[in-house]
Amino acid sequence: CVLMMLVVCLTSTFAVAQQEEEPPIPPKRSKAAKVGAFGGFTPGWLFVDVKPINEFLQPAKGAALKDNGVFLWGGGGAAYIMLVPNLRVGGAGMSGAIKSTSLDASGIRRDAELNVGFGGVTFEYVVPIVERLDVAFGTMIGGGGIDITLRQDVGGSKTWGQEWNNFGSGNYQVLGQVNNVKRTMSGAFFVWMPSVNVEYAILGWVGVRLGASYVGMASPSWTIDDNNELLGVPSKVTGKGFMVNAGVFVGTF
Repeated sequence: CVLMMLVVCLTSTFAVAQQEEEPPIPPKRSKAAKVGAFGGFTPGWLFVDVKPINEFLQPAKGAALKDNGVFLWGGGGAAYIMLVPNLRVGGAGMSGAIKSTSLDASGIRRDAELNVGFGGVTFEYVVPIVERLDVAFGTMIGGGGIDITLRQDVGGSKTWGQEWNNFGSGNYQVLGQVNNVKRTMSGAFFVWMPSVNVEYAILGWVGVRLGASYVGMASPSWTIDDNNELLGVPSKVTGKGFMVNAGVFVGTF
């Protein structure tokens, strides 16, 4: 009887020791607030609606702008403010361009270029999912806009010697007024950009991001050649649209 009680006691002690040594499954993620700061490269692909621009460009003998989006280059960074757990504040900026070219039978070349750019302050709330993997919900508030540049040229080749001859003979004034024309229509907007991003820390100091955003633009102000106010611009001519974006960052996560 004593022997049986000893066996039972030893078995119970061994079972309890095993339970204490085994880690919980799945392992619990730390509930501590996130800390750190980072910065890096943030490319994106913005699906701008170019149809309102093409409606004017094509009747004017220009080539239509492609409607498959604009590649944007940019950068950004942020830091956790600590006052609110998992909330970080930073900044970001992006820009890119597309263009088209047409050449008619008389040799006149017409170029159209659309530039889109914006930047501002970012606010993001980070939700930890598993170790090293987070989802960030946020927005950017700032400014930006679009430039529509129109160029008209007589076409043909340009040579070094020809340009110096025109400079010396005074032909630049004639060429500028008759053959070569450049006008830039610029729209400045208030910009907001809600976004959601999935982020993964590859190392303690390197992270990557993949996400989606919507670039909104409102309250436009238009000028031409940065000098005079431009009136009558259709309200549909903006740089707004959905965007897919990525990022590579260095810092502490």
